[in-house]
Formats: sequence, C-alpha cells, structure tokens
Amino acid sequence: MNDSPKHTNRLINETSPYLLQHAHNPVDWYPWGEEALEVSKRENKPILLSIGYSACHWCHVMERESFENEEIADIMNRLFVNIKVDREERPDLDEIYMNAVQIMTQHGGWPMTVFLTPELKPFYGGTYYPPTDSYGRPGFPKVMHAVAEAFNEKNTQVLEQADQLTTQLSRMSHLVDPHEHELTEDLMSRAFQDYRSRFDSQNGGFGNAPKFPPSMGLPFLLRYWHHNGNAYALEMVETTLQKMARGGLYDKLGGGFHRYSTDEKWLVPHFEKMLYDNALLVVACFETYQATKNTFYRDIAIDTLDYVLREMYDEENGGFYSTQDADSEGVEGKFFVWEPNDVEDVIGEENAEIFCEFYDITPHGNFEGENILHIQTPSDLFAQKIGMEQDKLESLLAECRKKLFDEREKRIKPGLDDKILTSWNGIMIRAMAIGYQLTGNSAYLTACEKSANFVLTTLSQDNGLLLRTYRAGKSHLNAYLEDYSYFISGLIALYEASFDARWLKEAVRLADIMIDQFGDEEGDGFFFTGKAHESLIVQSKSAYDGATPSGASMAIHGLLRLAKHLDKPVFHEKAVDTLKLYFHQIESMPSGSGQLLCELSFLLSTPKEIAVIGEKNDERTVEMLTALHNMYLPNKIIGLSLPTDGERLPLLTDKPQIDGNSTVYVCENFACKTPTSDVDEFIELLQ
Repeated sequence: MNDSPKHTNRLINETSPYLLQHAHNPVDWYPWGEEALEVSKRENKPILLSIGYSACHWCHVMERESFENEEIADIMNRLFVNIKVDREERPDLDEIYMNAVQIMTQHGGWPMTVFLTPELKPFYGGTYYPPTDSYGRPGFPKVMHAVAEAFNEKNTQVLEQADQLTTQLSRMSHLVDPHEHELTEDLMSRAFQDYRSRFDSQNGGFGNAPKFPPSMGLPFLLRYWHHNGNAYALEMVETTLQKMARGGLYDKLGGGFHRYSTDEKWLVPHFEKMLYDNALLVVACFETYQATKNTFYRDIAIDTLDYVLREMYDEENGGFYSTQDADSEGVEGKFFVWEPNDVEDVIGEENAEIFCEFYDITPHGNFEGENILHIQTPSDLFAQKIGMEQDKLESLLAECRKKLFDEREKRIKPGLDDKILTSWNGIMIRAMAIGYQLTGNSAYLTACEKSANFVLTTLSQDNGLLLRTYRAGKSHLNAYLEDYSYFISGLIALYEASFDARWLKEAVRLADIMIDQFGDEEGDGFFFTGKAHESLIVQSKSAYDGATPSGASMAIHGLLRLAKHLDKPVFHEKAVDTLKLYFHQIESMPSGSGQLLCELSFLLSTPKEIAVIGEKNDERTVEMLTALHNMYLPNKIIGLSLPTDGERLPLLTDKPQIDGNSTVYVCENFACKTPTSDVDEFIELLQ
C-alpha cells in the first residue's frame, strides 16, 4: 500500500477497517454521504460506487492492481465521483446495487463496481475488473472510458436505461397479496424435495462448486426430519456437517469455519472467517448433536465458540468482532497451510508420520504446493488401519494439534476487522446462549451478557433506537431491520439461558420499535430500512436467506416467540402476515428461504411452552433443564420463575410449586398438562 501523505483521502476519517484500507490510495475516494452526492449533482459527473468488505480476497486484489495504480486512479478521479462503501456497514446500499448488477450481468459478488447517475440510479456495473484485459474480462480503464463516454455523449439513452433498471428494482420489492395463499405443510414437503434434488450425497452440501455452508438449510432439514420422521433429511444434515468439519473448510488447529469452499469436496476454502457463519453453524451443530447424541457435532460447536472467544471477542467492551481476513503477508491462506518438514520440526518425526497421514500432509501438497489440513478417514477407521487404539490416537492428535497451534501463533496473523455490528452480535449471542445451555460453560453466558449490555448502551441512542456499528470509540449509522431482529432473537435466547427477565423486557421494547420503524403501515411485512433512515432509490422488503438470514425472517422468529412468552396476539399476527407475504418465495426458492422455513415449522407445530417454578440453581431444576437442553425440541419456549416472585411473565403466571419442590409445567397453546417435579415424568411429557 502506498502510504505517501499526498495520497491520504477522505476515508482517513472513517472507522471501518475496510474504508481505512483505502485511505492512502491515490483515488480521491469519498465515503457515502452528502458531500459526494452534492459534488456529483453540481458537476453532473457519474458516480463510481465500489462496494466490498475487509476480508474479501478479490477486493484486496483489485486494490493492489487498480486503486493503488497512479494512472488508473487518475482516470477514476477525472471521470467520476468515487465512493467507497463497506457492505457490512451499509447492507441497504449493498442490497440495492447488488440487485442491479445481477439484473445487468446475471451474476454478482465482491468487489462490486457500479456506475450511478447523480440521482443515484444505476446504469452499468460488474464485480472485479482487472487492470488490463484478462480472465475474459475487459480491463478497468477500458470500462471506465466507455462508461464515461456513454454518460456524456449518449446521456438520454443512459438516463432512460437507468430509469428502466430502477423500475425493475422497485418491482422486485413489490410483493403479492399475502392473503392469497395458506401456509401449509405442503410448502415444507416441496422444499425438502428441492433440497433432496440438489444434494451431493458423496461430498455433502448442495449443488456444485463453489460450495457455501448451508447454515439455515440444515436446521430446516432437521425440523423436517423431526416432524415427518424422514430419515434422509437427517442423513443430508449429518453428511454435510461431517464433510464440512473434516474438510479444509474447518480450521483443524484453531477452530472455526472459513467462508466457503472453492471445490465440491470442502477441501480448499476462501480462508476468511466471518462471525455470522460461525454463529449459524454453531447452532446447526448443537441442534444436530441434540438430534443424534453424536458428540462429534457438540465438540465442533464448542471448539468454534472457544475460537470466537479467543480471536473475535472484545473482552473489555463485550462485543464480538466481524471478520478475520483470508490473506496474511499479502498471500491468501498463508497463515493456515503447512509443509511436512515444518510439521516434523514441531512434533517430531514419529508423531509427524501419523499426523501427516491422518491430515493428508504430503510433499507435493494439496493447495499451491502446500497443505491444508483435512481428514480423509475418520479416526475410528484410521486407528484400525494403523493398529492403534482410537483413544490413544485421538490423544496423540490433540497433543500434536496443540503444539502446531502454538507454533502457528508465531506467524503473522490475517488482518482482523474489529468493528462490532449489532446484527452479527445478535446471532452470536444466540449461539453462545445455546452453548451455555448445552455445556454449562459460564464463559459463554458471560460473553452473551457483556455483548448484550454493550449493544444496549454503546450501540443505543437516547431515543431508544439502535445503531449499526461501533469501532475505535465511535458508534454510528442507524440500525437496519436485521440489527433489530437478530438482536431480539439473541435477547430471547439469552433470557432462556439465564432466566433474567430483563433481557425479555428489552426484547419486547425493541420489537415494538421494530414494528413502528420498519413495519409497512399500508401493508404487511417489514422494510429493510426504517423511518429514521435516509431515502434511497428503492425501499425493499427482502426476505432472502443467503449467507445470513434476512431481517424479515428473524423478525418472524422473534415475534412468534415473544407472542408466546408474553401472550401478545398482535406479535403473532404480525409474524404470520409477514410469513404469508413470502409464500411465493418459499415455494419457488426454498434454498433462499431456509430461515423462513424454520419459522414456518415453528408456526405449523404446536410449540412446547415450558414453565419452570423453582430456584435456578436447585439440584432438581438443574437436572430437569439439563435433560431438556439435551433433547431436540426446536419448537419450544422456556421460562423460569422463583416461587416467591410476585410479578411474573404470562407464561409463568398462576403456576405454583408442588410440595415445595421445583416444578415444571409443559403446556401447548397455554393449556398445560399435569405439572411434575419428577425428571423422568418431565421427559415423558416432552416426548
């Protein structure tokens, strides 16, 4: 990077690590804001909008090749008003202009490069452009000259094209009458068939390379198995999780999942690690453990949470960081790969022979001449193959992994994007809360509580509204729908782990704000942006569950559960009306509706409402809660009250103890079965 002072641009005043990475480019970058938009209008200059994120490998490549190139920067500065956006800070802009690029080119990705009129309407765009014609793509200078020439010399046609494209974007946000169709189990059956048709039975996952972790598809398939007893649904989940966890997608030394696999076998990942992937996959792993009792999944989830606490957590403030980069020392994956000699130097020749065979570390390598650790043969079969007891093998491997991890810590680490996002903290709070329920590890609960407190103080405004992002002592940007809905879901999970009613009260307060700020007053559902946001060319109601669940999906998640905890029919109605709005999406695009399908499962089942009356740390209470948390009951809510509590939540009202013992009530639709203080009877009631 060129650090010459003359090249410092306006991004130097931003807090986003991604924007700061570009603060010394010779490009005259602006952040998104009034200053840039005013210059574009005043000079009638088109906008070159570049959107990416700090852990994006090809974003770094385009920066090195083009944005640090004086000649290319000069073209950009002469012809355009150049705006740089961190998609993680501004998902609203990313969604609108990514939709535009996908309409224009039939594909998308980052870095995204899109050209706008001064009225912010897109008229041309793409993703990565090389500095000269290559990879079958035109060179960036050639593209810029052609775009600027079209804008200046064929302005009428360009503006017409921009208007037409903006109209298409508006249509994408227009949804059919939600009352046309009823939500039935047939939707879930058709979704299952779609997943089944695309399942890779040999390697796990769905579709061809590149393969992304199906973070919401797996929980849906578990629910489908649980509801219908379809064994193949469970098989798809187990095959996929095992192949992902044994492949290079999962970091064998440090824990945590990388972003996605470039091949169909989950061997070679893009090495960045995202907070949201790891939060969602932790939940999928814990749920699969509950369903199968196979500790393999539980161990992967625990190692992932421990990785997050070690690498992605601000212990002082309490927030979770956003991403770790794919690159270190300018090379993708360098931090994570090994050569046999390096391994032998650390763990000795005898251990290295076993370790390298188990993790497929060879002289010729499996990734650019070096090796990504992955497991071809499960440990039980490998132990048989080499004539060693499985316990002894696993102990040896664990000892070697620890030594290699310690050695790896001496390397230059990938960059860390340490901004704290409200939304992603919400889903990690949920994952940590579930982790505490299943392990009793108080570190997980403490992290949840500190993160929740951080959001409710540092990322909250005086008027009660949330902010989107925090870094380097500064919180800013109004929160989006996903910030509210993810955080509400995290608070509900935190209440069900800690039984501190404060968290549920905050969830209700924020749910009311969410409905007021983002609810469509003239229809159903929620807008991506709220009343407090700036006006953009399109106001969308997207519910696409992609790498992360949509804000709308998680709004349904929170409202359905709060409705039962607090006996609030208005929350239930809002959730159902929103879910109906996406009937056609669920029907036509199940793979982009994984979280919606999970919420449909909750709605169509009769969720268990479990009320515990007793001391939280009472031996019998602990025994009953432990039994409950180890069962696979995805569609449930849990509440706990002390017998002496005066004011209780509706779920817990008018429920006395039996003979002074901790007592549990299992209810459905607020109709309860005979209460019990016996653990075996409790388990029977749940089954």
